Formats: sequence, C-alpha cells, structure tokens
Amino acid sequence: MSDYQQFLAERDKIDYFIEKGFRIKNVEENLEGAFLLLEKSAGADKQEETLHIKHADSRKYFSSLLIRQLQKEK
Repeated sequence: MSDYQQFLAERDKIDYFIEKGFRIKNVEENLEGAFLLLEKSAGADKQEETLHIKHADSRKYFSSLLIRQLQKEK
C-alpha cells in the first residue's frame, strides 16, 4: 500500500466513526503511532472503539478534528 493510500484508509476510518456520532475521548502517542480512543454515548449505552493511527498526516487530521470538537464544547 502506498503512503498516500495508507493515509486515505486511516482518514476514512476516522471519518466513519465521527459520522456515526463518536467523539475523540483520549489520544495516546508512542513511537508506533497514535492510539485514538473514540466514544459514543447513547443514553445508558456507551460504545468505545480504538484506532491505531500510524501515518503522520492522519495524526494531523485527527488533531484538527479534536480542536474543532473542543471548540464546540465551549
């Protein structure tokens, strides 16, 4: 898989969960990339998903989404 294709695949995964109503709850970064914890609360039911984001451009992408999320919460 090309570098750009990897970015597109990771971006699409992130977008899929955001469109389904998930929010970014936590980010853990290490030398292997970032682990993105997403959470969706629907009443008493709570769902969590973890994505392993390896590509640098994908990490920049979810960072911009996180900033927008935080601005909406203010």
